[in-house]
Amino acid sequence: MSLEKTISRLRTQESRLKKVAIKLIYFTFLISLCIAEAGTAQNQRIGFIDSDIIMQNMPEYSGIEQRLGLLSENWRQEIRDMENEITELERDFEAREILFTTEIREQRLADINRKKTELERFIEDKFGPRGEYFTRQKELLQPIQRMVFDALTRIASRDGFDFVFDRADGTRFLFARQEWNLTEEVMLELGIDISRN
Repeated sequence: MSLEKTISRLRTQESRLKKVAIKLIYFTFLISLCIAEAGTAQNQRIGFIDSDIIMQNMPEYSGIEQRLGLLSENWRQEIRDMENEITELERDFEAREILFTTEIREQRLADINRKKTELERFIEDKFGPRGEYFTRQKELLQPIQRMVFDALTRIASRDGFDFVFDRADGTRFLFARQEWNLTEEVMLELGIDISRN
């Protein structure tokens, strides 16, 4: 399996799991909200933000994207080198197979299989759901996410919002009044120039 397909498959699986988890949390939250607060719902203020837009406008975020891009490109090069080595071993084996004794043939096949296993392990260690790439991404994004959350908390407390949802990550609103969109307020709170949008 090629590197791009494996990485794509792993990212798709992780993305699906995140979306399912987020939807489950939101659904549980909304059901709880409806049951517990049915009588006082008309007195509550609900707002929303789009954290993707906010983060894309933060200079720190583009620096993180660049760092992660360099990191993953180095690993991708290592993977390509490993794939080339395996291909060369397989070509050599096919060209000389009839010359090998059974013992040497088994040894060469074992070497090729060992290299393939090493490659799969390397891909999993670097790009798997618990791999170094996603661990590093989480590590680098956490301070930025904390800044967004803190700014949002200040705005929600100041303006009396009871609940604020994030439109990012596939959360769908069938209807939302733009007046309750706090994305620009959070960006202003973070000192981001909103005139670019």
